[in-house]
Amino acid sequence: MDKLASSFADLLESTAQKARSLTIDRAHYGLRLAAFGLVAVTLVGVAITLLIRSGFHLVAAFVGVTASYAIFGGLFVLAGALVWSRRDNGAN
Repeated sequence: MDKLASSFADLLESTAQKARSLTIDRAHYGLRLAAFGLVAVTLVGVAITLLIRSGFHLVAAFVGVTASYAIFGGLFVLAGALVWSRRDNGAN
């Protein structure tokens, strides 16, 4: 009888371990990946913003603020036109 109880406890433990590996461990990995992804996207966004601002101030120091707005406005319009021309409108 003692061996039956021990084997039943081992069966329950292995079943719980398998269920955990199929559910909790995968969810934990996904949540960790999502959290690190959000942190990475935030840091990249801050870095891009700071680079654009510092580039603007650098250009403004040489050509003036009004010309700097024109230069960066033109660059953003060109970047927008490039992205717009490469879009997939779903008419495939």
